Amino acid sequence: MISIEVHSAKHSYRVLIGSGLLAAVAAAIGQKLPAKRCAMISDTNAGPLFAGGLAKSLRSEGYEPKLITVPAGEKSKTLEQAGDICEQMVSAGLDRESFVIGLGGGVIGDLSGFVAAIFHRGIPHVQIPTTLLAMVDSSIGGKTGVNAHSGKNLIGVFHPPDLVIEDIDVLKSLPLRELNQGFAEIIKHAIIADAEMFRELEGVASPDRDWLNQSSFPELIRRNVELKARIIERDEHERTNYRALLNFGHTIGHGIERATGYHGLMHGEAVSLGMVAACRISIEKAGLPMEERDRIVGLLHKFRLPTRLPKNFPREKILDAIKFDKKFVHGAIRFVLTPTIGSANVSSDVTMEDIREAVNLL
Repeated sequence: MISIEVHSAKHSYRVLIGSGLLAAVAAAIGQKLPAKRCAMISDTNAGPLFAGGLAKSLRSEGYEPKLITVPAGEKSKTLEQAGDICEQMVSAGLDRESFVIGLGGGVIGDLSGFVAAIFHRGIPHVQIPTTLLAMVDSSIGGKTGVNAHSGKNLIGVFHPPDLVIEDIDVLKSLPLRELNQGFAEIIKHAIIADAEMFRELEGVASPDRDWLNQSSFPELIRRNVELKARIIERDEHERTNYRALLNFGHTIGHGIERATGYHGLMHGEAVSLGMVAACRISIEKAGLPMEERDRIVGLLHKFRLPTRLPKNFPREKILDAIKFDKKFVHGAIRFVLTPTIGSANVSSDVTMEDIREAVNLL
Protein backbone atom coordinates (compact mmCIF):
# COMPACT_ATOMS: atom_id res chain seq x y z
CA MET A 1 0.00 0.00 0.00
CA ILE A 2 1.17 3.52 -0.84
CA SER A 3 0.51 6.24 1.75
CA ILE A 4 0.80 9.93 0.90
CA GLU A 5 0.44 12.74 3.45
CA VAL A 6 -1.32 15.88 2.19
CA HIS A 7 -1.13 19.07 4.25
CA SER A 8 -3.94 21.62 4.37
CA ALA A 9 -4.63 24.70 6.49
CA LYS A 10 -7.13 22.73 8.59
CA HIS A 11 -5.33 19.42 9.01
CA SER A 12 -3.20 16.82 7.30
CA TYR A 13 -4.76 13.76 5.72
CA ARG A 14 -3.56 10.52 4.22
CA VAL A 15 -4.21 9.22 0.72
CA LEU A 16 -3.99 5.43 0.64
CA ILE A 17 -3.39 3.74 -2.73
CA GLY A 18 -3.39 0.02 -3.36
CA SER A 19 -5.38 -3.14 -4.11
CA GLY A 20 -8.03 -4.64 -1.84
CA LEU A 21 -8.40 -1.50 0.26
CA LEU A 22 -12.21 -1.53 0.37
CA ALA A 23 -12.00 -4.46 2.76
CA ALA A 24 -9.80 -2.38 5.09
CA VAL A 25 -11.87 0.83 5.06
CA ALA A 26 -13.17 0.39 8.63
CA ALA A 27 -9.69 -0.08 10.03
CA ALA A 28 -8.36 2.96 8.15
CA ILE A 29 -11.25 5.14 9.32
CA GLY A 30 -10.85 3.91 12.89
CA GLN A 31 -7.28 5.17 12.99
CA LYS A 32 -8.46 8.66 12.02
CA LEU A 33 -12.00 9.18 13.36
CA PRO A 34 -13.67 8.11 16.61
CA ALA A 35 -17.25 8.42 15.33
CA LYS A 36 -19.24 5.30 14.40
CA ARG A 37 -22.26 6.79 12.62
CA CYS A 38 -21.98 8.02 9.05
CA ALA A 39 -23.78 8.89 5.85
CA MET A 40 -22.49 6.93 2.87
CA ILE A 41 -23.32 8.98 -0.20
CA SER A 42 -23.13 7.21 -3.56
CA ASP A 43 -24.85 7.19 -6.95
CA THR A 44 -26.68 4.78 -9.20
CA ASN A 45 -23.41 3.81 -10.92
CA ALA A 46 -21.08 3.10 -7.99
CA GLY A 47 -23.70 2.25 -5.37
CA PRO A 48 -24.92 -1.05 -6.84
CA LEU A 49 -21.31 -2.21 -7.34
CA PHE A 50 -19.67 -1.27 -4.06
CA ALA A 51 -22.07 0.16 -1.46
CA GLY A 52 -23.52 -3.16 -0.25
CA GLY A 53 -20.17 -4.78 0.42
CA LEU A 54 -18.74 -1.64 2.00
CA ALA A 55 -21.76 -1.20 4.29
CA LYS A 56 -21.53 -4.84 5.38
CA SER A 57 -17.83 -4.46 6.13
CA LEU A 58 -18.44 -1.29 8.14
CA ARG A 59 -21.25 -2.86 10.16
CA SER A 60 -19.05 -5.82 11.02
CA GLU A 61 -16.70 -3.37 12.73
CA GLY A 62 -19.45 -1.57 14.67
CA TYR A 63 -20.15 1.27 12.28
CA GLU A 64 -23.69 2.45 11.48
CA PRO A 65 -23.74 3.63 7.86
CA LYS A 66 -26.79 5.31 6.33
CA LEU A 67 -26.68 4.76 2.55
CA ILE A 68 -27.98 7.67 0.48
CA THR A 69 -28.02 7.13 -3.29
CA VAL A 70 -28.49 9.89 -5.88
CA PRO A 71 -28.88 9.68 -9.66
CA ALA A 72 -25.54 9.39 -11.47
CA GLY A 73 -24.38 12.41 -13.40
CA GLU A 74 -23.62 16.11 -13.16
CA LYS A 75 -27.27 17.05 -12.70
CA SER A 76 -27.15 15.71 -9.14
CA LYS A 77 -24.70 18.48 -8.22
CA THR A 78 -27.34 20.98 -7.07
CA LEU A 79 -28.24 22.85 -3.90
CA GLU A 80 -31.56 21.03 -3.94
CA GLN A 81 -29.87 17.62 -3.96
CA ALA A 82 -27.47 18.67 -1.20
CA GLY A 83 -30.41 19.90 0.89
CA ASP A 84 -32.30 16.66 0.36
CA ILE A 85 -29.29 14.64 1.49
CA CYS A 86 -28.98 16.77 4.63
CA GLU A 87 -32.68 16.18 5.38
CA GLN A 88 -32.16 12.42 5.03
CA MET A 89 -29.19 12.61 7.38
CA VAL A 90 -31.23 14.48 9.98
CA SER A 91 -34.07 11.94 9.67
CA ALA A 92 -31.53 9.14 10.20
CA GLY A 93 -30.44 10.73 13.46
CA LEU A 94 -27.00 11.80 12.26
CA ASP A 95 -25.46 14.78 14.06
CA ARG A 96 -22.23 16.72 14.44
CA GLU A 97 -20.51 13.62 15.82
CA SER A 98 -21.11 11.78 12.53
CA PHE A 99 -19.07 11.76 9.34
CA VAL A 100 -19.66 11.45 5.60
CA ILE A 101 -18.27 8.88 3.17
CA GLY A 102 -18.30 9.79 -0.51
CA LEU A 103 -18.32 6.60 -2.61
CA GLY A 104 -18.17 7.35 -6.33
CA GLY A 105 -16.60 9.51 -8.99
CA GLY A 106 -15.94 13.23 -9.11
CA VAL A 107 -19.59 14.27 -8.92
CA ILE A 108 -20.10 12.29 -5.71
CA GLY A 109 -16.84 13.58 -4.23
CA ASP A 110 -17.86 17.20 -4.89
CA LEU A 111 -21.40 16.65 -3.60
CA SER A 112 -20.56 14.56 -0.52
CA GLY A 113 -17.76 16.97 0.40
CA PHE A 114 -20.14 19.92 0.14
CA VAL A 115 -22.69 18.13 2.31
CA ALA A 116 -19.97 17.36 4.87
CA ALA A 117 -18.94 21.03 4.85
CA ILE A 118 -22.44 22.40 5.55
CA PHE A 119 -24.03 19.70 7.75
CA HIS A 120 -23.88 21.01 11.33
CA ARG A 121 -21.42 23.60 9.97
CA GLY A 122 -18.91 20.93 9.05
CA ILE A 123 -18.25 17.27 9.83
CA PRO A 124 -15.44 14.95 8.64
CA HIS A 125 -15.38 13.66 5.07
CA VAL A 126 -13.87 10.39 3.83
CA GLN A 127 -13.33 10.13 0.07
CA ILE A 128 -13.49 6.70 -1.60
CA PRO A 129 -13.12 7.52 -5.31
CA THR A 130 -14.24 4.82 -7.74
CA THR A 131 -13.03 6.38 -11.01
CA LEU A 132 -9.53 7.09 -12.26
CA LEU A 133 -10.37 10.75 -12.77
CA ALA A 134 -11.47 11.14 -9.16
CA MET A 135 -8.42 9.27 -7.86
CA VAL A 136 -5.86 11.49 -9.57
CA ASP A 137 -7.72 14.77 -9.39
CA SER A 138 -11.00 15.65 -7.71
CA SER A 139 -10.58 13.61 -4.50
CA ILE A 140 -7.42 15.56 -3.64
CA GLY A 141 -7.43 19.17 -2.49
CA GLY A 142 -10.64 19.87 -0.62
CA LYS A 143 -12.60 21.69 -3.31
CA THR A 144 -16.27 20.83 -2.86
CA GLY A 145 -19.36 22.27 -4.44
CA VAL A 146 -22.43 22.16 -6.60
CA ASN A 147 -23.44 23.83 -9.83
CA ALA A 148 -25.52 26.95 -10.33
CA HIS A 149 -27.84 27.42 -13.30
CA SER A 150 -25.24 29.78 -14.79
CA GLY A 151 -22.17 27.58 -14.47
CA LYS A 152 -20.25 24.70 -12.95
CA ASN A 153 -18.97 24.64 -9.36
CA LEU A 154 -20.05 28.21 -8.64
CA ILE A 155 -21.38 27.29 -5.18
CA GLY A 156 -18.97 25.57 -2.83
CA VAL A 157 -16.46 25.65 -0.03
CA PHE A 158 -12.95 24.40 0.69
CA HIS A 159 -13.40 21.40 3.00
CA PRO A 160 -10.40 19.03 2.93
CA PRO A 161 -11.14 15.33 3.40
CA ASP A 162 -9.95 13.56 6.53
CA LEU A 163 -8.97 10.44 4.59
CA VAL A 164 -8.83 9.33 0.95
CA ILE A 165 -8.89 5.61 0.13
CA GLU A 166 -8.04 4.65 -3.46
CA ASP A 167 -8.60 0.97 -4.22
CA ILE A 168 -7.12 0.26 -7.66
CA ASP A 169 -9.28 -2.86 -7.97
CA VAL A 170 -12.49 -0.83 -8.37
CA LEU A 171 -11.17 0.52 -11.67
CA LYS A 172 -11.48 -2.95 -13.20
CA SER A 173 -15.25 -2.50 -13.26
CA LEU A 174 -15.08 0.70 -15.32
CA PRO A 175 -16.03 0.86 -18.99
CA LEU A 176 -12.97 1.67 -21.11
CA ARG A 177 -14.40 5.09 -22.01
CA GLU A 178 -14.71 5.98 -18.31
CA LEU A 179 -11.14 4.85 -17.72
CA ASN A 180 -9.86 6.87 -20.66
CA GLN A 181 -11.44 10.09 -19.46
CA GLY A 182 -9.35 9.81 -16.30
CA PHE A 183 -6.23 9.95 -18.42
CA ALA A 184 -7.23 13.45 -19.55
CA GLU A 185 -6.38 14.71 -16.06
CA ILE A 186 -3.16 12.65 -15.97
CA ILE A 187 -2.10 14.12 -19.33
CA LYS A 188 -3.01 17.59 -18.00
CA HIS A 189 -0.71 17.07 -15.01
CA ALA A 190 2.10 16.02 -17.33
CA ILE A 191 1.61 19.07 -19.55
CA ILE A 192 1.67 21.59 -16.72
CA ALA A 193 4.35 20.10 -14.47
CA ASP A 194 5.99 16.81 -15.52
CA ALA A 195 7.60 16.52 -18.95
CA GLU A 196 9.14 13.17 -17.99
CA MET A 197 5.73 11.67 -17.25
CA PHE A 198 4.50 13.02 -20.59
CA ARG A 199 7.30 11.17 -22.40
CA GLU A 200 6.55 8.00 -20.45
CA LEU A 201 2.88 8.19 -21.44
CA GLU A 202 3.93 8.59 -25.06
CA GLY A 203 5.91 5.36 -24.66
CA VAL A 204 2.98 3.29 -23.39
CA ALA A 205 2.46 0.56 -25.96
CA SER A 206 -1.25 -0.06 -25.42
CA PRO A 207 -3.28 2.05 -22.98
CA ASP A 208 -5.96 -0.52 -22.22
CA ARG A 209 -7.48 -2.32 -19.25
CA ASP A 210 -4.54 -4.76 -18.97
CA TRP A 211 -2.42 -1.85 -17.77
CA LEU A 212 -4.36 -1.91 -14.47
CA ASN A 213 -2.69 -5.21 -13.59
CA GLN A 214 0.84 -3.92 -14.10
CA SER A 215 2.98 -2.93 -11.13
CA SER A 216 3.62 0.46 -12.72
CA PHE A 217 -0.03 1.52 -12.51
CA PRO A 218 -0.24 2.29 -8.75
CA GLU A 219 3.01 4.20 -9.18
CA LEU A 220 1.37 6.33 -11.88
CA ILE A 221 -1.50 7.11 -9.51
CA ARG A 222 1.02 8.00 -6.79
CA ARG A 223 2.90 10.41 -9.03
CA ASN A 224 -0.29 12.23 -9.97
CA VAL A 225 -1.58 12.44 -6.41
CA GLU A 226 1.76 13.76 -5.20
CA LEU A 227 1.96 16.26 -8.07
CA LYS A 228 -1.46 17.68 -7.26
CA ALA A 229 -0.81 17.58 -3.51
CA ARG A 230 2.38 19.62 -3.83
CA ILE A 231 0.57 22.23 -5.94
CA ILE A 232 -2.35 22.66 -3.57
CA GLU A 233 -0.08 22.79 -0.53
CA ARG A 234 1.54 25.90 -2.01
CA ASP A 235 -1.77 27.59 -2.81
CA GLU A 236 -4.65 25.76 -1.16
CA HIS A 237 -7.28 28.46 -1.65
CA GLU A 238 -6.09 29.57 -5.11
CA ARG A 239 -4.93 33.01 -4.00
CA THR A 240 -1.57 33.21 -5.79
CA ASN A 241 -2.56 31.65 -9.16
CA TYR A 242 -0.32 28.62 -8.50
CA ARG A 243 -3.19 26.21 -7.86
CA ALA A 244 -4.96 27.74 -10.87
CA LEU A 245 -2.42 25.90 -13.06
CA LEU A 246 -4.55 22.80 -12.45
CA ASN A 247 -7.29 24.50 -14.49
CA PHE A 248 -5.42 23.98 -17.77
CA GLY A 249 -8.07 23.02 -20.33
CA HIS A 250 -10.89 23.52 -17.85
CA THR A 251 -12.07 27.02 -18.76
CA ILE A 252 -13.19 25.93 -22.22
CA GLY A 253 -13.84 22.37 -21.04
CA HIS A 254 -16.43 23.53 -18.51
CA GLY A 255 -18.01 25.71 -21.21
CA ILE A 256 -18.30 22.68 -23.47
CA GLU A 257 -19.91 20.66 -20.68
CA ARG A 258 -22.49 23.35 -20.05
CA ALA A 259 -23.17 23.74 -23.78
CA THR A 260 -24.10 20.05 -23.92
CA GLY A 261 -26.35 20.32 -20.87
CA TYR A 262 -23.95 17.82 -19.23
CA HIS A 263 -25.02 15.11 -21.67
CA GLY A 264 -23.01 13.22 -24.26
CA LEU A 265 -19.49 14.22 -23.20
CA MET A 266 -17.74 13.13 -20.03
CA HIS A 267 -15.78 15.65 -17.98
CA GLY A 268 -12.40 14.30 -19.08
CA GLU A 269 -13.49 14.35 -22.72
CA ALA A 270 -14.54 18.01 -22.41
CA VAL A 271 -11.21 18.80 -20.72
CA SER A 272 -9.39 17.06 -23.59
CA LEU A 273 -11.10 19.39 -26.04
CA GLY A 274 -10.39 22.33 -23.74
CA MET A 275 -6.69 21.43 -23.71
CA VAL A 276 -6.56 21.35 -27.50
CA ALA A 277 -8.09 24.83 -27.58
CA ALA A 278 -5.73 26.01 -24.83
CA CYS A 279 -2.78 24.76 -26.90
CA ARG A 280 -3.99 26.81 -29.85
CA ILE A 281 -4.06 29.92 -27.64
CA SER A 282 -0.70 28.97 -26.12
CA ILE A 283 0.91 28.99 -29.57
CA GLU A 284 -0.14 32.62 -30.03
CA LYS A 285 0.23 33.90 -26.46
CA ALA A 286 2.99 31.78 -24.90
CA GLY A 287 5.12 30.59 -27.81
CA LEU A 288 4.20 26.90 -27.57
CA PRO A 289 6.00 25.21 -30.50
CA MET A 290 3.65 23.65 -33.04
CA GLU A 291 5.45 20.31 -32.78
CA GLU A 292 4.73 20.20 -29.03
CA ARG A 293 1.08 21.05 -29.68
CA ASP A 294 1.00 18.12 -32.10
CA ARG A 295 2.54 15.82 -29.47
CA ILE A 296 -0.19 16.80 -27.01
CA VAL A 297 -2.95 16.19 -29.52
CA GLY A 298 -1.31 12.88 -30.49
CA LEU A 299 -1.20 11.72 -26.87
CA LEU A 300 -4.86 12.59 -26.36
CA HIS A 301 -5.66 10.56 -29.48
CA LYS A 302 -3.64 7.66 -28.13
CA PHE A 303 -5.86 7.52 -25.04
CA ARG A 304 -8.98 7.71 -27.23
CA LEU A 305 -9.89 11.21 -26.11
CA PRO A 306 -11.67 13.65 -28.45
CA THR A 307 -9.70 16.48 -30.05
CA ARG A 308 -12.37 17.88 -32.40
CA LEU A 309 -15.94 19.01 -31.88
CA PRO A 310 -18.67 17.91 -34.28
CA LYS A 311 -19.12 20.50 -37.05
CA ASN A 312 -22.67 21.28 -35.98
CA PHE A 313 -21.81 21.74 -32.27
CA PRO A 314 -23.35 24.96 -30.83
CA ARG A 315 -20.06 26.78 -30.28
CA GLU A 316 -21.73 30.05 -29.26
CA LYS A 317 -23.17 28.25 -26.23
CA ILE A 318 -19.61 27.46 -25.14
CA LEU A 319 -18.67 31.13 -25.25
CA ASP A 320 -21.83 32.15 -23.40
CA ALA A 321 -21.05 29.65 -20.63
CA ILE A 322 -17.42 30.77 -20.30
CA LYS A 323 -18.55 34.28 -19.33
CA PHE A 324 -19.91 32.83 -16.08
CA ASP A 325 -16.80 30.77 -15.34
CA LYS A 326 -15.52 31.13 -11.77
CA LYS A 327 -12.04 31.82 -13.14
CA PHE A 328 -13.13 35.32 -14.18
CA VAL A 329 -11.82 37.96 -11.74
CA HIS A 330 -13.06 41.55 -12.09
CA GLY A 331 -14.20 40.73 -15.61
CA ALA A 332 -10.80 39.36 -16.73
CA ILE A 333 -10.21 35.68 -17.39
CA ARG A 334 -7.31 33.90 -15.68
CA PHE A 335 -6.38 31.56 -18.51
CA VAL A 336 -3.77 28.82 -18.14
CA LEU A 337 -1.22 28.61 -20.95
CA THR A 338 1.63 26.21 -21.63
CA PRO A 339 4.82 27.57 -23.24
CA THR A 340 6.31 24.06 -23.35
CA ILE A 341 5.37 20.57 -22.20
CA GLY A 342 6.06 20.35 -18.47
CA SER A 343 5.40 24.00 -17.70
CA ALA A 344 2.41 26.34 -17.43
CA ASN A 345 1.49 29.84 -16.31
CA VAL A 346 -1.62 31.90 -15.69
CA SER A 347 -2.23 34.80 -18.05
CA SER A 348 -4.62 37.74 -17.92
CA ASP A 349 -3.83 38.65 -21.53
CA VAL A 350 -6.19 36.12 -23.13
CA THR A 351 -9.31 37.77 -24.52
CA MET A 352 -12.73 36.39 -25.32
CA GLU A 353 -11.82 36.87 -28.97
CA ASP A 354 -8.79 34.59 -28.51
CA ILE A 355 -11.05 32.00 -26.92
CA ARG A 356 -13.67 32.38 -29.66
CA GLU A 357 -11.06 31.77 -32.35
CA ALA A 358 -9.72 28.68 -30.59
CA VAL A 359 -13.22 27.29 -30.04
CA ASN A 360 -14.14 27.85 -33.69
CA LEU A 361 -11.08 25.83 -34.72
CA LEU A 362 -12.03 22.83 -32.55
